[in-house]
Amino acid sequence: MIDWDDIRHFLAVARGGSVRAAAERLGVNHSTVLRRIAQFEERLGAHIFEKLPSGYRLTAAGEEVLEFAEEMEASSNRLETRIFGRDQAVRGPLRVTLAPTLATHLLMPDLADFARLHPDIEMEIVSSGELANLTNREADVAIRVVYDRKTLPLNLHGLKGPEVFGGVYMARARLAAWRAGAPDPIRWIVISAHGIPDWASEGEVGTTGGPFRTTDAGAQIVAVRQGLGLTTLPCFVGDADPLLVGVPGTDLHMYGTLWLLTQGETRKTKRVRLFTEFVSRRLVAYAPLLAGLSISRD
Repeated sequence: MIDWDDIRHFLAVARGGSVRAAAERLGVNHSTVLRRIAQFEERLGAHIFEKLPSGYRLTAAGEEVLEFAEEMEASSNRLETRIFGRDQAVRGPLRVTLAPTLATHLLMPDLADFARLHPDIEMEIVSSGELANLTNREADVAIRVVYDRKTLPLNLHGLKGPEVFGGVYMARARLAAWRAGAPDPIRWIVISAHGIPDWASEGEVGTTGGPFRTTDAGAQIVAVRQGLGLTTLPCFVGDADPLLVGVPGTDLHMYGTLWLLTQGETRKTKRVRLFTEFVSRRLVAYAPLLAGLSISRD
């Protein structure tokens, strides 16, 4: 009898082209993948991979196995989502993934309200910059800023929310000091992996010196509050912070549109439907803040 775990390891190697890539994808060590592949080949009585200097390549037998393995994977996913979809109880687990800034600076009060309304739903909030795979049930609902809907997989069901804009911000006190002629340098504050976006400008405030780099949005926001200089932020963060102000002479930039995404049978569960409808209504009220229209920019 074929072990489903052997199939999972086989697919990971076939798709990643190496044992290392498969191990990283599955979150296991190198030796586990090797053992599983050897075990699978022994069960089948055939070699399914050819080891080359560039990695692992499927043999003719492996190509045949791949076709059936992918069918098994698809059937397993359909079975899991269908059973989940039949669960209409307003109880049980609900995993929601969204960007950390959306969680901490916009939606956490709403998520807390939903949890209070439905105490039997076991909510798990995955606030991460990584995109969860809804097809593989890494999350039940994803709240994402999407620039182009066409880039999303066709099997995802989406509720469209408001557009999200960003701008260039600095500390109010630092802007006042700059206007008074303070000589302190003004720097760009950036997240290391991204740098200064192409659309961002200094406006009326010139920067001096090298950029100040952080590794995450939380540190970036604290740094700009400290008066180090300019940074780009979503309007729902910058406009809602009384210590910050939009830099004069700079323009807003559209990041994309907020979508509430679900997959397949999952969206039919009562707790998922209740959650997406609840958050969708809240997002409508946030539309001016998300678009940078909640304050005057004279």
